[in-house]
Amino acid sequence: MIALISKYAPLLWEGVLDTLYMTAISTFFAYLLGLPMGVLLKVTDRGGIMENRAFNWAFGWLINILRSFPFAVLMIALFPLTRLIVGKSIGPTAACVPLVVSAAPFVARLVESSLAEVDNSVVEAAKCMGATNWQIITRVMLIEAVPSLVRGLSISVITLVGYSAMAGTIGAGGLGDIAIRYGQHRYRYDVMMITVALLVVLVCLIQVIFDKVASGIDKRNR
Repeated sequence: MIALISKYAPLLWEGVLDTLYMTAISTFFAYLLGLPMGVLLKVTDRGGIMENRAFNWAFGWLINILRSFPFAVLMIALFPLTRLIVGKSIGPTAACVPLVVSAAPFVARLVESSLAEVDNSVVEAAKCMGATNWQIITRVMLIEAVPSLVRGLSISVITLVGYSAMAGTIGAGGLGDIAIRYGQHRYRYDVMMITVALLVVLVCLIQVIFDKVASGIDKRNR
């Protein structure tokens, strides 16, 4: 086993870096899109500071429809868009496009759930002090929801690690690609098991790190 790891070490290291690259880029852009979407879902809901039931219903259905697409199908369906944005349809950078499209609606629902945990009395107090809707969102709701948002971020990152491995089936690179090309196609199941073990280690490290961060900033733990 040690000899096998030594033989494939450069390839596995490249796969880990590609996986981390896809996960980091996709998480950043998924939150760039998903965070405001989640805020909109919350503030336009019943009792929200910008209540608009018709918009909330329509926007919520749009989010649900986007979330319903299986990732494997979405990757293939977005080939034209991927080529338009990055100039190619394979590789780690190209994989980020379907990863972002798939993750953004998921992030929106996580953000909505996190904001729903904020004590409404805090929001009402901010209203009484004359805070604008923008100030309530940015200085009250989002700040109060930070621990929950961090825990949601860990879920998003772990989900994207799994999706990035799935993207390896269409030549996206990363550990998933290694598992397919060097493991399954060459009947080297030992190589496949090593890539699976690396993915498990990555997920565990991510979970531990985000749990520590969330616990450190949670007022209830002070």
